[in-house]
Amino acid sequence: MLNVGYIGLGLMGKSIARNILRAGFPLVVYNRSHAAVAELVSEGATEAHSAAEVAGSVDIVFTNLPDSPDVEKVTLGKNGILEGGKNGLIFIDNSTIKPATARLVHQQLATAGISALDAPVSGGDIGARNATLTIMVGGDATALERSLPVLNAMGKSVTLVGGPGAGQVAKAANQIMVAAQMVAMGELLILAKKSGVDPQKVVEAIKGGAAQCWTLDVKPPRLFSGNRAPGFKAYMQAKDLNIVLDTAREYGVPLPSTAQNAQLFSAMIQMGMADLDNSAVIGVIENLAGINLLGDQ
Repeated sequence: MLNVGYIGLGLMGKSIARNILRAGFPLVVYNRSHAAVAELVSEGATEAHSAAEVAGSVDIVFTNLPDSPDVEKVTLGKNGILEGGKNGLIFIDNSTIKPATARLVHQQLATAGISALDAPVSGGDIGARNATLTIMVGGDATALERSLPVLNAMGKSVTLVGGPGAGQVAKAANQIMVAAQMVAMGELLILAKKSGVDPQKVVEAIKGGAAQCWTLDVKPPRLFSGNRAPGFKAYMQAKDLNIVLDTAREYGVPLPSTAQNAQLFSAMIQMGMADLDNSAVIGVIENLAGINLLGDQ
């Protein structure tokens, strides 16, 4: 049985770690805030006090951290994975970061005989809790094969996209589509509302046709109930779109609609909606249109 470590127990990380534990893998956890650690320890996990300590005691170590600098610090910095890891360790990053950072981490860890996989996930908090995440992987096929039993405890789909950084490129592509769907859903709901047509009936009418997508299947019931609590926080969506645009500039790729969507998510943050769900971008459209989805016309 593989010994597994998990570093970063946020909204999604804690649920992923719990599913690994429930699948029977011995689990060592580390997190800056202690509440999530204590919760998992009460369920059978073991607490570590640094990333280096985790890396030195397991066969596979995961990270799930906010941004590229965080991953670089935890892997390559003081008391980090490079410092504590042994030859043969597999490092798997579930964070969404710059592909260039993923490649740097891969190169640096390889000097110590540590294999690295960039393995960002899609599916939000619901997917993390239900172990139905989509996992897109960049790195070595042999390391992935060895890690599959653990990855299968986390998600329903695991795809090796290519070499180091390829998983993060796939996640960037994913976030282009996610942002576009969230904005489009907000626009169509507010168009229906301001036109005097029931938005719920509009969704019912269109989601079985060419407009069908995960967003229309999952998000409208939450919005119609007034629930804009996060499955995936808006400020994280904004951060991901900045990664997309940085990567596009690196390769000289124009992304005009993504740039516009990035501005809408940036506006969300300025309007005090940073911690709401990414579907709450409808709030920006409500403000511009002068009408609320659930309010009187």
